[in-house]
Amino acid sequence: MKFLSFLFLYLLAACHLTGQESTGPVLPTEDTYYRILKVPIPEGVILEAGGVCTMPNGSIAVSTRRGEVWIIANPASSQPDYRRFASGLHEILGLACKNGELYCAQRGELTKLIDRNGDGEADRYETVYAWPISGHYHEYSFGPKVGADGSFFVTGNVSFGNSDWWSGKSIVPWRGWTMKITEDGKMEPFAAGMRSPCGIGTVDGEFFYGDNQGDWMGSGFISHIERGDFAGHPASLNWADRPESPVKMRKELVFKQVNPRDEPNSKPEYIKDEPMTTIYEMGRSTYQDKQIKSPAVWLPHGILGVSTSEIITDDTKGAFGPFAGQVLVGDQGMSKIARVFLEKVKGGYQGASFDFRSSFRSGVLRMSWGTDNALYVGGTNRGWGSTGKEPYALERLIWTGQTPFEMKAVRAMPDGFEIEFTQAVDKASAEKIAHYAVTSYAYKYHPVYGSPIVNFEENAIRGAKVSADGMRVRIVVDGLREGYIHDIKPEGVRSAGEKLPLLHGAAYYTLNAIPDGAKADFPLVAAKPKPKSTPVKDPGSAANTPDNQMKEARPSTAGEAAKDKKTAPAKSAATKQVVTEKEALTLLTKHTCTACHKISERAVGPAYTEVAKRKYTTAQIIALVHNPKPEHWPDYTPMAPMQHVPKKDIEKIAIWINSLRK
Repeated sequence: MKFLSFLFLYLLAACHLTGQESTGPVLPTEDTYYRILKVPIPEGVILEAGGVCTMPNGSIAVSTRRGEVWIIANPASSQPDYRRFASGLHEILGLACKNGELYCAQRGELTKLIDRNGDGEADRYETVYAWPISGHYHEYSFGPKVGADGSFFVTGNVSFGNSDWWSGKSIVPWRGWTMKITEDGKMEPFAAGMRSPCGIGTVDGEFFYGDNQGDWMGSGFISHIERGDFAGHPASLNWADRPESPVKMRKELVFKQVNPRDEPNSKPEYIKDEPMTTIYEMGRSTYQDKQIKSPAVWLPHGILGVSTSEIITDDTKGAFGPFAGQVLVGDQGMSKIARVFLEKVKGGYQGASFDFRSSFRSGVLRMSWGTDNALYVGGTNRGWGSTGKEPYALERLIWTGQTPFEMKAVRAMPDGFEIEFTQAVDKASAEKIAHYAVTSYAYKYHPVYGSPIVNFEENAIRGAKVSADGMRVRIVVDGLREGYIHDIKPEGVRSAGEKLPLLHGAAYYTLNAIPDGAKADFPLVAAKPKPKSTPVKDPGSAANTPDNQMKEARPSTAGEAAKDKKTAPAKSAATKQVVTEKEALTLLTKHTCTACHKISERAVGPAYTEVAKRKYTTAQIIALVHNPKPEHWPDYTPMAPMQHVPKKDIEKIAIWINSLRK
């Protein structure tokens, strides 16, 4: 951190010498601590990475969806050497090295690639195990990951209906399942309930899987998967009654509690007053051994990702920074990596997720540790779209040696949380309860594509106490709820040395179980009664739609126009404010809007130029971001509520959107 102090003093001196007034210190960014370096790709090589792994000699192997495997020697050099090892395979979305040999999951089989004559190119493609495929486009296969016993884990994406494209189907056996396959070709159906299980990995020898928002999946998450588990998506249960299946859950038991609304001609949408059901609640059902496995850690949608990918443990023993032993999770759509701290409470995994590193050149799909302790990141947007603009990329993420001021870990306590920091905190700022905010919420478990945030509550902070070494703060929080995400923001806390704010100001703790133990023994402030809230009319309900936008856009008669002009309130300062495209795009990127929307092109959601044509007011846009109305845009994937986005930021975005009418 001495470098930052020097930089700050230098900037002050420079301002003084040039006669310019200083506007304050330049705060460090993600790039200060973790730098993204591009690995050059030869012209003509289309490296749409589906798999990345490290060979014993330090070379990096990369598989592509186009069916090639490339081995890259000297990947950290300015001129790495590329050698095509295999080709002609079918959409390889995973790659593993075991005993010096490469294994890949094609669409319909686990394949071993063998170089028998030692010329550097595979000359034998050996089928380890083949599974059924229907030919449906979405039947991707992911893996393999090598388990603690040397066997391979492979997961299968569900397909989707032809007319009801939103509804996941399992047309052939083991779609939506994790398969465990031995090297000699024996397959055991291991677990069910997956939808789009691109996110796979092992943590301490145990298998973890991650999924992304979709039908029956309210948001992205990672989950510890054991033999016989059911992860939530019911399509896979078509095969649960087969004799080789270890899964006890059945479709009818799921649908007994949650209406599947399985009507091909009627897309199920979120109903505001329908019964609240979460995976956690279903997981506590009384079906004896027939249960749903709750996620270990949720990755809030639109904040930490939109399409969960690789799960990888930092096993560099500190050579990659202060987060050794923690888990990194890639995201394809948002071209970023999240960080996860896991702990076991009452026998089950839970923990906190944090933002870590964004701005990769393409969608982050696969990652592998190099022998140089750099993280090699393979990216592709593959037509799915990603915030990274390049269609594919191979990059190295390196630690610069400087330690960021971050929440290193968050641990559950019987009456709140303990936050561990990477640097000592300033005691005065860290013991002010006004410097913390905690809210809690959940996602619905239902057949709708994604979920809004539901059962949102603010949790009062009763006290905060800094440890003797300044590295930990114990906070007492009212209203802890099992099965809920607890959004913890110590945004007023500063570091002891340079009074830096946190690089990332939020932790998202999934509280599956409240631990036993002693409660805090320091003085607490009295609990304040919750103020009664006054119902607020949702201006989004009156927002312009194709049916009424013309009549809302202008009065129908000259008389009405004159009346409106006479009674209209004076324009507020906000409506006169000018927001530049650069300022707007900064906010849109910060809040992940660019993952689904582009300025003038159709994407997952409508272009901003199309939104501008609707002539929404600023208040309407704020309301529609917080509580979208899918019926306004029936030709697009429904947008999830973004209630975490501050109104002041949406106001600026709205002003910029409306400027596009010109």
